[in-house]
Amino acid sequence: MDKRRATQQNAVLGLQHLLAMYAGAVAVPLLIGAGLGFNQEQMTYLISIDIFMCGVATLLQLVVNKVFGIGLPVVLGCAIQAVAPLILIGNSHGVGSMYGAIMASGVVVFLIAGFFSKIKKLFPPMVTGIVITVIGLTLIPVAISKMGGGDPSAANFGSSTSLFLAFTTIALIVGVQLFAKGFLRSVSVLVGLLGGTLLASFLGQVNLSAVSQAPVFHMPQPFYFGKPTFDLMPIVLMVIISIVSMVESTGVYFALGDILDRKMTEDDLKRGYRAEGLAVLLGGIFNTFPYTAFSQNVGLVQLSGVKTRQPIFFSAIFLMILGLFPKVGALAQIIPEPVLGGGMLVMFGMVAIQGMKMLAKNDLNDERNLLIMTISIGFGLGFNMIPELFQQLPETVQMFTGNGIVISSLTAVVLNALCFGFEDKEISQPVIEPEVNVTH
Repeated sequence: MDKRRATQQNAVLGLQHLLAMYAGAVAVPLLIGAGLGFNQEQMTYLISIDIFMCGVATLLQLVVNKVFGIGLPVVLGCAIQAVAPLILIGNSHGVGSMYGAIMASGVVVFLIAGFFSKIKKLFPPMVTGIVITVIGLTLIPVAISKMGGGDPSAANFGSSTSLFLAFTTIALIVGVQLFAKGFLRSVSVLVGLLGGTLLASFLGQVNLSAVSQAPVFHMPQPFYFGKPTFDLMPIVLMVIISIVSMVESTGVYFALGDILDRKMTEDDLKRGYRAEGLAVLLGGIFNTFPYTAFSQNVGLVQLSGVKTRQPIFFSAIFLMILGLFPKVGALAQIIPEPVLGGGMLVMFGMVAIQGMKMLAKNDLNDERNLLIMTISIGFGLGFNMIPELFQQLPETVQMFTGNGIVISSLTAVVLNALCFGFEDKEISQPVIEPEVNVTH
């Protein structure tokens, strides 16, 4: 009886972990699919396979062997910082190049796992903070566009109904954050999306055709969107994003190790990085996206007091089961654009704020730090706004200057090395509190 009760408790906790990461997990395929103009059938597959592969990626970390798997109660989900770069790659080089870049970055992560401690000197909190800040700020206009209905050229863009739904969704998220506690507070964005969609249904703004037309069951299909191709600029961009994700994941690993009173060794970290590399590689093969450790689930480990892997095993299995039923994935498509935009504004804003928090841990009285931030962030945002600035330069140069995130990252790395050399600064660890947000 005690064993059955423990199993039931772990299953319930596993469901909580699933809910805590669900909004962040489905947001990535929703945004990338919309940004690349995928049709309803493609979107349904994309969301469903994303849910399934989140479960697979999580299992890779839970199953410990000599090669991969850190063995901590960690949940892996799609890295939201990859959204803007992947949309850019997909639109400029094609979907095949996008998935080829994901696969290549997964291989790179796996190969550098053994000596990442040396490479990470290039990515101290100053550099990773700049990259994450620029990514978050770059994504905010996408959220604003969705708040108005998604298409600025449409006649009804910014209608009173769209604005009402968008701001009501934001108000719901704020209300839950202010007045709820514990687990409910940790899923505030999910509550806001559900509440906004329910309100939209009363206003006749919800279309259920995606659910009715989706098949009941499907199996994961490798290379669903076609043969991958491998181009230099997309690969470089995704390797940079993957390294930033590795730095973030390192903070999550150390935070979990602290909660579990377990000292993280170099071998532990190597296996964790390799599991992430395998997850990213599989993501490219099955046409999903890069994966990273979700910090909000770390907060739930502390909140529940259950410090074993069993609840996360249940989460992974639940995710894989849900991913086999496309109608579940299609449910995410019924969220109206203004409701999604309201939720995305909060999530992308939190991504930017997370980057700013990392920057704030540096000495802001040191003019060298201010110089690095000023130039790198200025390049990142400015070049995204005026991409034509470098159109007279050779194409090989434009591969790097034509993307604000890439040029911001490279500028930050170079300036930081010039100003400080290659000091091995401490990796910024997330502050894990009992009440946590749903961004990672």
